[in-house]
Amino acid sequence: QVQLGETGGGLVQAGGSLRLSCTASGRTFSNYAMAWFRQASGKEREFVAAISLSGLSTIYADFVQGRFTISRDNTKNTVNLQMNSLKPEDTALYYCAAGQFARTLKYYDFWGQGTQVTVSS
Repeated sequence: QVQLGETGGGLVQAGGSLRLSCTASGRTFSNYAMAWFRQASGKEREFVAAISLSGLSTIYADFVQGRFTISRDNTKNTVNLQMNSLKPEDTALYYCAAGQFARTLKYYDFWGQGTQVTVSS
């Protein structure tokens, strides 16, 4: 089992920035690709970004458009999501996930509880 805990969500104005962090415990962190997903109210959970085991490869959803950066620190068992130029449509509950390096939910076995991001216009 891997336990994941997200922090860093909050309320921010459009154009602002937030940095989400996810800390893992349990099994070896570096054995898993890590990802961020989000779920807006009334919508399905969607992929945001993923990072490979080593951190050398990253993938992003098209809507990120260079605004977000995912990173990981295997010495601290953490993965971060730096979000800049936030838009109201980025408002969602953001989840951290551990699994295989992919864009699809089914490849991720462990999930955090989520952290709320709200962007006001």
